[in-house]
Amino acid sequence: MERRQSAAESILSETHKKIRAAFKTFDYVSNNTVDVREIGTIMYSLGCFPTQTQIHDFIAEVEEDHTGFIHFNRFLPVMTKVLLERKFPPIPEDLVLEAFEVLDKENQGYLKPEELTKYMTQEGEPFTQEEMDEMLTAAVDDEKNIIFYKDFISKLTIDPGL
Repeated sequence: MERRQSAAESILSETHKKIRAAFKTFDYVSNNTVDVREIGTIMYSLGCFPTQTQIHDFIAEVEEDHTGFIHFNRFLPVMTKVLLERKFPPIPEDLVLEAFEVLDKENQGYLKPEELTKYMTQEGEPFTQEEMDEMLTAAVDDEKNIIFYKDFISKLTIDPGL
């Protein structure tokens, strides 16, 4: 029984460390709060991929008094539960590849930044320009100014075995 409890405590401790590190990255003034607009990015960095509606629901659960800020003490227990229950899992790599291949109508193995921006800001659950800028910074090959999506997918996906 003691060994089982230690394993559970270890998992919980590691989960808390990951959450604390992700949260701290966006706590720009080191006061244990982050802007609500950073919550989606924090969740993504922790391997969770909720929809915008799910992010808004999460924020509603953890934000106090509609201040526009989330305190770490409110964020930690809710995010811990999300991670331990494996809510908002990532999309499998093969499905992401299929989506890029559908967009790559000429089967070239790449997309132009303008093409991806058009798809991501005008279709489905649209990205903001700020989100697109962040994505393009990570996705675009600087020398050729194109997105080799197979390379980019490896940055987008997380091995579910981890």
